[in-house]
Amino acid sequence: MASRRSLWKDLRRRPFLYMLLLPVIAYFLVFKYFPLYGEIIAFKDFRLGDGIWGSKWVGLEHFNRLLHSSDLFKIVRNTLLLNLYGLCIGFPVPIVLAIMLNEVRVEWYKRVVQNLLYLPHFLSWIILGTIVIGLLSPGSGFVNYVLKAFGLEPIYFMGNTFWWPLVYVFSGIWRDAGFSTILYLAAMSSIDPHLYEAARIDGGGKFRQIWHVTLPGIRSTIALMLVLQMGRMFDVGFEHVWVLTNPMVTSVSDVMSTYIYRLGLVNLQYSYTTAIGLVQSLVGLILVLSVNRIIRAMGERALW
Repeated sequence: MASRRSLWKDLRRRPFLYMLLLPVIAYFLVFKYFPLYGEIIAFKDFRLGDGIWGSKWVGLEHFNRLLHSSDLFKIVRNTLLLNLYGLCIGFPVPIVLAIMLNEVRVEWYKRVVQNLLYLPHFLSWIILGTIVIGLLSPGSGFVNYVLKAFGLEPIYFMGNTFWWPLVYVFSGIWRDAGFSTILYLAAMSSIDPHLYEAARIDGGGKFRQIWHVTLPGIRSTIALMLVLQMGRMFDVGFEHVWVLTNPMVTSVSDVMSTYIYRLGLVNLQYSYTTAIGLVQSLVGLILVLSVNRIIRAMGERALW
């Protein structure tokens, strides 16, 4: 009750500051909460001509169809494996990059490196995917040109079910790892410099300072990012997969987002794909709640 009174008091004192939140609130209401009304078609045999309320109610029929689908195991396996690869390989990369940048003392060099690392994040996957495919082309790609120079046979990376997941993961690291370092660098800037001085006085070198001062100082941020990452374990971005995939690797590249696109928008099976999306969201919510609870039990600051 006291916190509510203090909120209203602060709102009356600084109304214009809170007005800056209105566009953000409007965005979430229009694009995140109002569309939840459409989730009801997961329980209906939706037809465009009949509308949402006029369509026939079928209950859990679409969920039952999903459970008995021959594609269920493949799309769930591919989605989880790609996310697991990204978690194991890609999650530590921004932390390492942030630590390395934090240790750079030449400011102009640090700014140049940061800008180069951030740049791919602002390019669409259409551009980045084209670059990746070009670099890995078996005939004219730079990577295979280097392999040929060393007397090795060219590799068709984009058509090989072993190499394609690695291409997916490392292209994702290339695009997003640099931008993710911003959060870790911000966390490092709040670490008390006296802790580093104390570590130096005790005879600790750079690696000891990183291990005993820097990493504990950003531990809460790492835990928070881990919670968010786990919430996306059942979700793979559509554009990233769609740009890189081809018919030769669908056995490892067909994930829930591409499956929903193919059946929902191409084959017009709106109700069935809405049911899939609803299950996907519920599993993501359960993962977020579970990991958040584990992080809190470990004594770290979590989402709530």
